[in-house]
Formats: sequence, structure tokens, C-alpha cells
Amino acid sequence: MRILVINGPNLDRLGVREPELYGHETLAALNARIAQEAQRLGVEVEFLQTNHEGVIVEAIGGASARFDGIIVNPGAYSHYSLAIRDALAGAGVVSVEVHLTNLFRRESFRQRLVTAGA
Repeated sequence: MRILVINGPNLDRLGVREPELYGHETLAALNARIAQEAQRLGVEVEFLQTNHEGVIVEAIGGASARFDGIIVNPGAYSHYSLAIRDALAGAGVVSVEVHLTNLFRRESFRQRLVTAGA
């Protein structure tokens, strides 16, 4: 099994950006933990982090040729990117959306997720 892990905007700044919300762990450290668990489970993972919506859309669109599933944290794009939502809906592979904080305990504008329905 092969999984594509996509991290969206500002997640490259984990460990530095708002550590009171996101903690001190870097994205590299988080990816290393994911890779270690994936190896234990016999799963191959590939990581992508980008701050650009189009890159995420293109990665999702090409995923079915190489991956069995997608784990995506679209970051702020979760709240308004119909392009990412549509890409996920048409990806042809199972996708799971994750976030590092409980969005429903944060600002009201973060509680509307257009991408999650896909």
C-alpha cells in the first residue's frame, strides 16, 4: 500500500509558528514519526508540503496513478478551496483530512470545512 501525505500552507513552519497552538515539533520530525509507523505497518509513504493551492490540486489529481490513498492537511485551504475539494472528490482514491488542532474549539471561521466533505 502506498499513501501520499500532503501538508498545505504554513505547515512547513511547524515548531516556529504559534507553538502555543501547534507545539514545538517540526514538520520533518512529524514526517519521521509517520514514516516510522508506516514502515512498521508495511506501508510506503511519500510526503509533499506546499504553500500553493495548485500544487496540491495537481498532486491529488495524479495520485490515483501511484497511490492507494491520500492523507491531507489542507491548512487554511480547508475553509475555502473548492479546487482542492473537487480534486479530492475526483481523485479515485480514498482520502482522509486531518488537522493539528481541534478546529471546532477555535475561531468560528475555521469551523466551516469545504474540503472535508470530499
